[in-house]
Amino acid sequence: MKGLFISGSSTDVGKTFIAEQIIRLLSESRRVAVRKPVESDCKTVDGRLVTQDAQTLLNTSNVNDDIDTVCPYKFSQCCSGESASAATNVTLTSAQLFDACQSDDYVVVEGAGGLLSPIAQNTLNIDLAAALNLPLIIIVKDKLGAVNQALLTIKVAEQYQLKVACIVLNQFEANTLNNADAIRRYSECEVVIYNDKSAALFRKKMRQILSID
Repeated sequence: MKGLFISGSSTDVGKTFIAEQIIRLLSESRRVAVRKPVESDCKTVDGRLVTQDAQTLLNTSNVNDDIDTVCPYKFSQCCSGESASAATNVTLTSAQLFDACQSDDYVVVEGAGGLLSPIAQNTLNIDLAAALNLPLIIIVKDKLGAVNQALLTIKVAEQYQLKVACIVLNQFEANTLNNADAIRRYSECEVVIYNDKSAALFRKKMRQILSID
């Protein structure tokens, strides 16, 4: 299976938004399926749990999967996949999530939370990433503390012998912290900055990193 695993250094870092930008780039030259195997904090509409992030990914994809294929495990609780499934007496295992991520197409998988967030029974996001053996793209909110979060995430990925394709510093607001330079000094990872003004440069750099012609 070919693809990417997109994770964050924490919650609310803009993981799904950056995933959208990457999916659009990849879709210019190939079929790109998307998977977010588990999503919590889903809303109930007409008696059904409705996703937000998974639906956003599907809307961006150029593969006509249904939402239950993209996200088979939906929960209303606003907590980790492990806690949400336990609270609803649903058995959710790493094997189930692994199977849910499979696709014959190039696939972009979005995790739930950071790499060390519990996503299923006795399973962290990084366990799923390791099972899938896909390169990682790590989204970090560009703020004070971003260097620490990025380097910790990189170290964990290295312990699991996972390839980090790049770190994306998602710059919600302009700053002068120079986090990208610091991360580059203390790691060997590619670092790309995303903000509204640098969107074109971001796309150019991601094309190079992902070898998109």
